[in-house]
Amino acid sequence: MRTRKLASLVALALSSLALGAMAQQAGGEPAKPGEPTTSITSPEAKYGSAPYAAGSAMHQTSNPKAPPMTQEEFDRARQIYFERCAGCHGVLRKGATGKPLTPDITVDKGTEYLKVFIGYGSPAGMPNWLTSGEFDEKTVDLMARYIQHDPPTPPEFSLEDMEKSRKEYIPVAKRPTRKMNNYNLNNLFSVTLRDAGEIALIDGDTKQIVNIIKTGYAVHISRMSASGRYLYVIGRDARLNLIDLWMEKPDNVAEIKVGLEARSVETSKFKGWEDKIAVAGTYWPPQFVLMDGDTLKPKKIVATRGMTVDNEYHPEPRVAAIVASHQKPEFLVNAKETGKIWMVDYTDLTNLKLKQLDAAKFLHDGGFDSTRRYFLTAANSSDKIAVVDTKESKMAAVIPVGKIPHPGRGANFKHPKFGPVWATSGLGDESIAIIGTDPKGHKANAWKVVQSLKGQGGGSLFIKTHPKSSNLWVDTTLNPDAKISQSVAVFDIKDLSKPPQIIDIAACAGLKDDGAKRVVQPEYNQKGDEVWFSVWSAKDKESAIVVVDDKTRTCKTTIKDAKLVTPTGKFNVFNTQHDVY
Repeated sequence: MRTRKLASLVALALSSLALGAMAQQAGGEPAKPGEPTTSITSPEAKYGSAPYAAGSAMHQTSNPKAPPMTQEEFDRARQIYFERCAGCHGVLRKGATGKPLTPDITVDKGTEYLKVFIGYGSPAGMPNWLTSGEFDEKTVDLMARYIQHDPPTPPEFSLEDMEKSRKEYIPVAKRPTRKMNNYNLNNLFSVTLRDAGEIALIDGDTKQIVNIIKTGYAVHISRMSASGRYLYVIGRDARLNLIDLWMEKPDNVAEIKVGLEARSVETSKFKGWEDKIAVAGTYWPPQFVLMDGDTLKPKKIVATRGMTVDNEYHPEPRVAAIVASHQKPEFLVNAKETGKIWMVDYTDLTNLKLKQLDAAKFLHDGGFDSTRRYFLTAANSSDKIAVVDTKESKMAAVIPVGKIPHPGRGANFKHPKFGPVWATSGLGDESIAIIGTDPKGHKANAWKVVQSLKGQGGGSLFIKTHPKSSNLWVDTTLNPDAKISQSVAVFDIKDLSKPPQIIDIAACAGLKDDGAKRVVQPEYNQKGDEVWFSVWSAKDKESAIVVVDDKTRTCKTTIKDAKLVTPTGKFNVFNTQHDVY
């Protein structure tokens, strides 16, 4: 009876990556590059949590059926929701990767029902917040009550608000004119320290930490300028930091707050436009902003609100992946909820030329094929991969795949039978879709799932290989089974009929603390002979990075340091700069 009940609950699971959202800034005004800022923008101040105090008044809600909460509880829950849940369920809780969490749905489910999913998760990607040790029972109860209340609407964020937040720690004229350090920048890794609001720059040759740099909360991605000099990192709190790798000790040279919640940043890569233009997309407000690449001075905002591909108006089309075209001076910008891909010509920011392509709803992440002509991107809750021909500026295909594809940048390799392919794993099931990408040489296989592999289970966030490797690595970070989430599957590209080898990466780390120990995101070094994995534990637990020898598939090195707080995403400078994946 219990098994049937749980299966029924899982069928209605509130699926979520819950790797996201906003965190308010606090601390002292920066005295030098890299220190946290205290400046809180006007929109943040309007939306900020009220100070906690004993005997807080009750939260006044317009929903009489919602369970009671004090104002203090509501403010705390709102912060937790932004940090952990809004990335998938949305600021307005209308859903995307995760299910909608609006009161018309959640009140009928009831607090006890909601606590099951928040606490235990589901194989479709909802994290097990209680059993992983990241929430206690009181927090689970708090969040179950919170999502039955009406979601608060954050304020807008203007060009003026952005400019007020911008800081240039080192003006362009005072920056180095040549590389001032001896680091092998091509093999440097930018590692997200999620809950610390920092990144670690790690030397890929020596495995030593070069610097720990203050950034926004839970950096989502690191992106390289076309020249390889500047590193751009953006936190889920929409703080964008510009790091100069030419400095004697690489550090922040500028920063800006581009909204209240964000995920994406990219820079111009077309010949003649290297390092000149940067673009950042926000989850809230739903918009993207174009900036000067070396100062982050904001120049133009474009709102993404509008009609979906199904011709329905959506108030919160969040900006997910952004990539820079190698074919033209333009960016491709994913508007998640509308299913529209914006092609943004950046040659004239005053008279901006825009084109929208209809793809599929709930666009998320993606990457280029091996020729860097075709952009393949997941429309995750539509269970599809959309393909854009960036040379012809048109849709090439929309391909059905497994449940909730989540490729990261995906994985390119040459299939022994079907030629050049690109692969994605997913959150919703164990399937790994391999898609043909060569319409000239292998026309019959192009833009089709030519083979489906079986991984360990749902909850996969990233898949990765390298042009010099014959291995295909797949994580299962958000699977609720600890044995699965702490290990990875690796397939032999030369013979994909063989089952994958399962490697217990968490065991290699040798961490003593209890906790989730989720293994996340394989990332290759420049040479393609090492694969780096994050062993992601709770904030108050020990974490590590495990380096695996790609040829032997054995653990080679473990990087441990008290400063490595909740490491998640890792980005090799050379591979990120040149779109190698």
